[in-house]
Amino acid sequence: MLYVRSIILNTLPEVEERYSYKIPFYNCYKKPMIYLNILKGTNFVDVAFIQGIFLEKQFPILKNDNKRKQVRSIKLKTLEDLDHDDFVQLLCEASALLSRSKKAWFI
Repeated sequence: MLYVRSIILNTLPEVEERYSYKIPFYNCYKKPMIYLNILKGTNFVDVAFIQGIFLEKQFPILKNDNKRKQVRSIKLKTLEDLDHDDFVQLLCEASALLSRSKKAWFI
């Protein structure tokens, strides 16, 4: 989680880190964009993008395993599971998408 956190904070200077529901949320433009979570009984970090439904075609690494309406996520078991350059590109695209939207949660 710390490695993912450092990438987020270094890539997006406009991001604000906040804790809600005892997990880290990363907000851009005063709207939630990403949260990090370790689900009970699992052995991976869930890197969840709030508006992931709009990004999943461009970034097939985003999955909808929990049947969520708009959130899509990346499951990371090891640091090697994360392609740094693709993740940075995904962060930039998610930030740009959020800057154009009126609200983060739309469903």
